Amino acid sequence: MSTTTTPTMRIALLAPPWVPVPPPGYGGIEAVLALLADALVARGHDVVLLGVPGSRSAAAVVELLDRAHPREIGASVIEADHTARAFEHIERSALAGRPFDLVHDHSGWVALAMADRLTVPVLHTVHGPFDHQTSRFYAAHAHKAALSCISHAQAAMRPRNVRVDAVVPNPIDVDAWPTGIAKQDFLLWVGRFTPEKGPHRAIRVARRTGLPLVLAGPVQRGQERFFAEAIEPHLDGERVRYVGEVGGRRKQELFAAARAFLMPIRWPEPFGMVMVEAMAAGTPVIAFQEGSAPEVVEDGRSGLLVADEDAMAEAVRHVHELDPRECRASARERYAPDRVAERYEEVYRAIARPAPAVLPERPPVPLSAAP
Repeated sequence: MSTTTTPTMRIALLAPPWVPVPPPGYGGIEAVLALLADALVARGHDVVLLGVPGSRSAAAVVELLDRAHPREIGASVIEADHTARAFEHIERSALAGRPFDLVHDHSGWVALAMADRLTVPVLHTVHGPFDHQTSRFYAAHAHKAALSCISHAQAAMRPRNVRVDAVVPNPIDVDAWPTGIAKQDFLLWVGRFTPEKGPHRAIRVARRTGLPLVLAGPVQRGQERFFAEAIEPHLDGERVRYVGEVGGRRKQELFAAARAFLMPIRWPEPFGMVMVEAMAAGTPVIAFQEGSAPEVVEDGRSGLLVADEDAMAEAVRHVHELDPRECRASARERYAPDRVAERYEEVYRAIARPAPAVLPERPPVPLSAAP
């Protein structure tokens, strides 16, 4: 049943080609798309999710490739194939008299680079950081679609002459996370095993507190050496445990049982979905003041913001002063799926009008002018 009285739209959500929606394990973008698609359908919109086999949604699902590609994340041939098939579906829908009002792209790079080939307006959500390489890409191609960012910290790092049309955070369904799970005396870190995400720093913090640490997440292609050198030597099954990639109920229970979630990042984290997941589970977040962390974590309510490892270890000793109910309330107030969908609706309606009236043509920025 629709929960909106505004006119409905026909929306194509373009997912990445790597894992299903929702993801069986690690997959932040896919988790976001699962909630957004369902919320948009609940608000009465005609939504088609263009994804990979195994995807499930209240939206209509179109499987573009013959299988998912969880072990080939980033492969250009797969992304190009996926995007080409998506564009073909969008064009055939128009020829069949069922045109989309808008395409909301979450798929990566190719769709934005080719967005001006479509006759349908495109909104591209930037899920990663604006680093040197990606800034050059956006400087060259951002004019081809509307852009949304997932935090103000992320948007502030965009290249000059690149316009961000909206800032809309990622959603989470707090009510889907369990309550009443007793806290245990362990600290938790979840993510991809890269130096910037800080699992090695989490190990040092845990040793200073004397508490066990649980590490969870995938070791993706290219991360094997870092894991073998910086993480594996510290794994003893007791003080530092690695539980692999977790999903579903097991993931929720792990988040809920932890005394605190550690976020010792040293990079401009665009959003940090794991922080919001910890909050939804009633677990305070202790984070370095980097990237979006000061936006996501309400210091003193849903977590504590610190400067370094020493301060993080000290904060662990005070984390019991934070109320798990307030952690959940903070996540619900700001990241409820319906609230996020409503914000995206505003963006959709702005860009679904005739493009010249809303988004004047913006010439590409020469590569020499990019940061």
